[in-house]
Amino acid sequence: MMPLFDFPGGIHPPENKAQSSATPIRQAPLPPQLHVALRQSMGNAARPCVAVGDRVAKGQLIASADGRLSAAVHAPTSGVVTAIAPQPFAHPSGLPELCITLDSDGEERWIERQPLHDWPQRSGAEIRDFLAQMGIVGLGGAVFPSHLKLGISPLETLVINGAECEPYISCDDRLMRERADAICDGIAVTRHALQARQVLIGIEDNKPQAIAAMQAAAAAHGFSVVAVPTKYPSGGAKQLIRILTGKAIPHGVRATEHGVQCFNVATVYAIGRAVLHGEPLISRIVTLTGAVDAAANVEALIGTPLDQLLALARPHRDSHEAVMGGPLMGFTLPDLAAGLTKAGNCLLVKSPALFPPRPPAQACIRCGDCASACPVSLQPMDLFWFAKAKNFDKAQQWNLFDCIECGACSYVCPSQIPLVDYYRFAKSEIWAAERDKNAANLARQRHEFRQLRLERDKTEKAQRLADKAAAQAAARQTAGHSVAANLAPGADPKQAAIAAAMARAAAQREAAPVPEQHSSGLNDAKQAAIAAAMARAAARKTAADEAKAASGQPPAPPPQSSGLDDAKQAAIAAAMARAAARKTADDEAKAASGQPPAPPPQSSGLDDAKQAAIAAALARAAARKAAADQARANQQPDS
Repeated sequence: MMPLFDFPGGIHPPENKAQSSATPIRQAPLPPQLHVALRQSMGNAARPCVAVGDRVAKGQLIASADGRLSAAVHAPTSGVVTAIAPQPFAHPSGLPELCITLDSDGEERWIERQPLHDWPQRSGAEIRDFLAQMGIVGLGGAVFPSHLKLGISPLETLVINGAECEPYISCDDRLMRERADAICDGIAVTRHALQARQVLIGIEDNKPQAIAAMQAAAAAHGFSVVAVPTKYPSGGAKQLIRILTGKAIPHGVRATEHGVQCFNVATVYAIGRAVLHGEPLISRIVTLTGAVDAAANVEALIGTPLDQLLALARPHRDSHEAVMGGPLMGFTLPDLAAGLTKAGNCLLVKSPALFPPRPPAQACIRCGDCASACPVSLQPMDLFWFAKAKNFDKAQQWNLFDCIECGACSYVCPSQIPLVDYYRFAKSEIWAAERDKNAANLARQRHEFRQLRLERDKTEKAQRLADKAAAQAAARQTAGHSVAANLAPGADPKQAAIAAAMARAAAQREAAPVPEQHSSGLNDAKQAAIAAAMARAAARKTAADEAKAASGQPPAPPPQSSGLDDAKQAAIAAAMARAAARKTADDEAKAASGQPPAPPPQSSGLDDAKQAAIAAALARAAARKAAADQARANQQPDS
């Protein structure tokens, strides 16, 4: 017989287990509608992966885990999703939670189940990932995702918790009596995943039938079943490890660091059903007890309305409320329309006769009974003062979070102070402050990243503009060097810049086509009109001179010189001749095609002297333009 150890503190309240443990587990009827909460673990709520109107099969994934501490959710039965909306939730706050409402079709049609038949050849990591997909969580009340507890191997000792120490609760007792072989199958899978050297199954000695059933089933696997003294809260993980191994797990240290890990018997049963049968966690055993006529343990689907479950036990007429959990660690349900969760191990109906009202709290008398009962060796009276004064920093320094909220201190307090309520309040406030701090840090990080991004964009834009300006400057410098290479050594830099500008202008003129035009800037039609006018004026002058000669008058003096040299006069005459030739060619072409010739130009109404003056002015303008073009051509350097 192996030696046992003891933990400090503890109490011995009335057990009240026989009422519900006397009868076998029975199956709860299939409800017509289930409200499956998406928050089924201590972490984030799962994310729905179905929509309203979808038809689902039993065991089908309907919500995937969202984060490390979240748990996947599966359909407890086959049916149709009719709503995804907030519903009443089993929590002390009474706040609603997002739920998937499923109308059952009564067919209980399963998905194709895929168990891990080759689990002895699978690694611990593979089994861990499989259990995460199956939504397995701790069924002892903490609902911690079970796959996270399989992360460290090899292990010295695997402890299986069958103590079930809290009064009234007997679901684990009946499970061990009736399904000991299935529990041991799940223990074997867990042991393989952790590579544990030994397995110790601890059961309180007030459950002799469960101890006998487990010893018979464990013999084939080599597991050790140990009867431990009945004392509350021996079912705490650290307390049971201390009893069985003598190892005291200190503050802030995980049990795995001492080579030990602890699982509840219902949890390893669910692990066995998942690995060996491909069944996700969609149901659990629930104790129905208290002020009822038919206390019992029932296997109910997750999401079953709690009021329908309680109706199976036939509550007394004077019952006024129900507690989820036991009388020490449970909480009063704010709404019985909530669906059953994976944490719901017991529904305890209260009545004034069975649970008389608690007397009003009085002042603390510093008796020290709470410190003597604390199984974690804390100072409950000091934590109470820190929580009441909202001195949360001091409460943390006094190891507030080591408190397992077992309620032993409240149970023995002669002043009837609800100590655990104060501890829960302090913890919630600290968690809220931590969430606010994390949110503020996240907002600050986002702001700093935005500022960094804006500064980066500004710098990149400035760099692009600088690169573009540098490229343009390099192009201009290259063009300047090309021109300067053709200048005489020692030339003025300003002259070089002017030459470069003239070179760029010349290149632009060469790139853009320039329409051909006469040196005078006039088209052929205007040139021809001017030539015809000049010819008519010359004819009229000749006729006038002949008339004057015949009458004995002296001829008109010759016109003043236009100031044009012979070359320019010749250019004007050549232009007029070209215009006349083009006009003649156009007239002949029209005559050949049968078109009437162009009408003669209308007389301008000017006398010969004015016509001659106009012609002379046009000739001078043409001469000036020709001279300017020639001067610009002479100024352009060779490229």
